[in-house]
Amino acid sequence: MPLQPLEPIITIDRFPELRAALLTLLDALTPDDWERQTVCCAGWSVKDMAAHLLGDDLGILSRLRDGYAPPVQLDLSDWNTLIAFINERNDVWVRALRRLSPLILRELLAASGPALYDFLRSLDPFKPWTVVSWAGSDPAPAWMGIAREYTEYWMHQQHIRDTVGQPGLTDAYFFAPVLETFMRALPRTFEAAPADEGAHVRVIIPGDAGNHWSLIREAARWSLYRSANTPVTAQVTLDADTAWRLFTKGLDVAAAARLAVIEGDAALGRMVLNTVAILA
Repeated sequence: MPLQPLEPIITIDRFPELRAALLTLLDALTPDDWERQTVCCAGWSVKDMAAHLLGDDLGILSRLRDGYAPPVQLDLSDWNTLIAFINERNDVWVRALRRLSPLILRELLAASGPALYDFLRSLDPFKPWTVVSWAGSDPAPAWMGIAREYTEYWMHQQHIRDTVGQPGLTDAYFFAPVLETFMRALPRTFEAAPADEGAHVRVIIPGDAGNHWSLIREAARWSLYRSANTPVTAQVTLDADTAWRLFTKGLDVAAAARLAVIEGDAALGRMVLNTVAILA
């Protein structure tokens, strides 16, 4: 078979373990650690990042479980307006929760994690659920929305780990689904990329958590496959650490270009480095 399709990314049963790892991490922090400024988000401490994770929990439960969303007098169909709205909402939440102690935040995260898991587990993974904007404009199946949330929780825990000098959750069990989910942003990244029908961009991330993907130009769109037995137009190899930081705006394109290996059509290959798999 010349084209091997991608499988759904089923992450739901990793949520309890990911939360347990977060709580263990928070339990080991010193008072100074809680106040350290994160290496990723200017102006946010480790405590602020924990508050942000709590906001993610409660926001999902309020909006998507309970159907509650206060009216917004903005056109959120405009990309820049949406990003500005999300950033402002996150900042307001974090500033409000600075009055809470680290212990209270830890206790709330211990309580909200199981509620979030129970809700996500109740969804039919193959029914349309919510839009994953960086992957497409149509409602995605629930497994994709859940995988998107999994990457959010993994990423911000990694930010805390980076800040306090603790090893990341970069074994294949935790990390492979993150990279697999991020790669679903490739077709949208390439939407306006000119290429002849049949053009083939292969992306390789070596290592236990990595894999390879084939992006194929079809008649009216780019489509992502596990592999394709067609000539490769461009091939891009990124190490796993570079990939996740690049796709989440933690590494700029120029820095990533120095670390990537691009073969074949350099201009087409470099488009991979424009991939963004977060909103804010």
